[in-house]
Amino acid sequence: MAPIFDRMPNLAPLFPYILAIHVTLAISLFVPSLLLPFTLRNRSVERGVVPERPGGFVGLLQWLQAHGTVVIGAGLALTGFAMLAVLSPRILEQPWLMVSLATYAVTAVIAFAYQRPGLRRLQAREALASDADRAAWRARARRQRYIAYGITTAVGLIAFLMSTKPALW
Repeated sequence: MAPIFDRMPNLAPLFPYILAIHVTLAISLFVPSLLLPFTLRNRSVERGVVPERPGGFVGLLQWLQAHGTVVIGAGLALTGFAMLAVLSPRILEQPWLMVSLATYAVTAVIAFAYQRPGLRRLQAREALASDADRAAWRARARRQRYIAYGITTAVGLIAFLMSTKPALW
C-alpha cells in the first residue's frame, strides 16, 4: 500500500488560496476574542443601570463570537490540514515554522475553548443581583482582558517568526 502522501492530490498550486482563506478565517476567529473583552470594560454593571445596545461593529463581533466560531473553526481545521499536507516535508526543516504552528495551535485552543465561553458568560448580566455578583463579573472581565493580552502577544510572536524566519536551532 502506498503512503498517504502518494495518494493525495497535489495541493501545491492551490497553496496561496488555501493560505489566504486560512488567514482570513484565523483573523475572524481571533478578532472577537481580542476586542470584545475591551468593549465590555466600560459597561456598567451597577444596580438599576440598563446596558445600552452595542453598536454595529461590537454587535458583529458578538454575533461572530456566538454563532460563527464552530464554522470558522471547522474551516480553519480543513485549511490547516491542507496546508500541512503541502508543507509537511518542509516543516521539519524550518524550526521557526514549527514554533509558529505550535504557538498558533495553543492560541486557537485558548480562544475557542476558554475565551469564547468566558465572553458569553460576561454578556449575560441579568443574574447580577448583589455586589458580590458584580465584583465577580468585574474580576471575570479583567481575567478575559488578560487572556486577550496573552493572545495578542502570541499573535505578535507568530507574526515576528513568520516575517523574520529566524534560525532557532
